[in-house]
Amino acid sequence: MIHAVHLFPTTMNTYGDRGNVAALSRRAAARDLELEWHAVELGNEPPPRCDLVFMGGGQDRVQHAVADDLRTRREWLAGVVAGGAVVFAVCAGLQLLGRRYVAADGSELAGLGLLDLETLAAKPGEWRLIGNVVVEVAISDGAHVMAGFENHGGRTWLGDVEPLGRVLAGFGNNGEDGSEGARNGNVIATYLHGPVLPKNAWLTDHLLSLAVSHAGGEARLTPLDDSFEDLAQAEAIAAARREAARATGGPLRRARRRLSPRY
Repeated sequence: MIHAVHLFPTTMNTYGDRGNVAALSRRAAARDLELEWHAVELGNEPPPRCDLVFMGGGQDRVQHAVADDLRTRREWLAGVVAGGAVVFAVCAGLQLLGRRYVAADGSELAGLGLLDLETLAAKPGEWRLIGNVVVEVAISDGAHVMAGFENHGGRTWLGDVEPLGRVLAGFGNNGEDGSEGARNGNVIATYLHGPVLPKNAWLTDHLLSLAVSHAGGEARLTPLDDSFEDLAQAEAIAAARREAARATGGPLRRARRRLSPRY
């Protein structure tokens, strides 16, 4: 039995990230893996044991309430990470796992510090980083392509932590250094919405494999027919290429023209 925690499923579900839960559930069920989700909202107690934790994105106005709640859970979540469970966070979830979020007025929102990164709010006159994204990600079994959609005003800068991947098209963490997301051991975070997992079967299976291993099962998963997921990813990549073709200059063009011809 895999025990999975969905942190703040109602509060942090602005961009359809519940689809990530559906993708994990579907691919687990296709392999006859028992996967039980525990919804943990503000003030709720988490289960005594978990193998996977997922936290989605949300608007800036709810981040303060979530950040306050998360700080009361820091010891629990740090223990989950130290115990080898997998943590997957999207957008605001990524920001809250970092050290701090600095607002445009200079005020700071403290994060959990589980990832060595910080996020700076967009300055007046700066644009939000919005559009389709293609990222190259290297994991233990080789290089993969991850496709999704980003929509964030904050610019995230990494410290002593690896990016999840290298931007081939889109903006990524900050639109400047080509990094996207962050990872440290079994803690994996990204800005990609869409939701991201239905378009990227390999990433869904990677998370499942880590969770299964933590639960004491066989980490090598039975292959599935990924033709539908591959089509969804291909369309997301095509959308990124169309946006790159429409770009006429400035940071948008510079960020997106790195898209490899094979994508």
